[in-house]
Amino acid sequence: MVATPIGNLDDISSRALDSLARADAIAAEDTRVTARLLEHHRVQGKLVAVHEHNERRAADWIVEELAKGRSVALVTDAGTPAVSDPGATVVARARAAGFEVVPVPGPNAAVTALSAAGIADGPFLFTGFLPAKAGPRRKALEALSRLPYTLVLYEAPHRVVECAEDMAVALGPERPLVIARELTKLFEQFHRCSLGEAADWLRADADRQRGEFVLIVEGAAVRNKSAKLDWERVLATLLEELPLARSVKLACKLTGAKKNAVYARALELARKPDARRP
Repeated sequence: MVATPIGNLDDISSRALDSLARADAIAAEDTRVTARLLEHHRVQGKLVAVHEHNERRAADWIVEELAKGRSVALVTDAGTPAVSDPGATVVARARAAGFEVVPVPGPNAAVTALSAAGIADGPFLFTGFLPAKAGPRRKALEALSRLPYTLVLYEAPHRVVECAEDMAVALGPERPLVIARELTKLFEQFHRCSLGEAADWLRADADRQRGEFVLIVEGAAVRNKSAKLDWERVLATLLEELPLARSVKLACKLTGAKKNAVYARALELARKPDARRP
């Protein structure tokens, strides 16, 4: 699993280049994108396509190649594979078949944006891409609205304005936002404003709507620290966005509830999706 540059083609480690050069095949989300990276660094490699539409079929092929003693390097168009990108299915199949999966770390847009955002150090929640359709997107934002964590998400240029508008409604127009776009590229830009100002700022210049976006929103303020949180409601909200074990751990940390009780309730909710809202 080889992380590749998110913009600047020189943001790649020598270990990553060596892994690509040594691999018997390079599984790429878009072979054209990866071909440009390989050409830039004068690396030869056999490219095969592995993307969201063929990942299951490609995973079977990769396992067959591994069974023959061959090595495969998996990359996506940019950043770390399997983080809001294809790769997780391939990893699961390879591990299930008994093969070693080795991560070669490197660029990641979410962490890159956080490092230069100026947001106070503390816990953050990476949500990746929100749903593309307005209704599900607003529902997802509502579930996140009361969490006291910095929210980090990705958005595409053709949806960023309407996403900013929905965030302002669901999270509150006064919430601080950092817009990071075109990271590590020639027109890299960071802009800090309130959520209520974001859509107008984006509309004011068409160039501000270009490129891939990382949106970073400060977490909800804890209005009454002495008030005890309803752990069942907190748990239900977390389960909508996070795996069960992580939800249990965070619910206990936030509310002080006992782990055994929280875990038992989480199992009940996992078995009955319609009962997740207490």
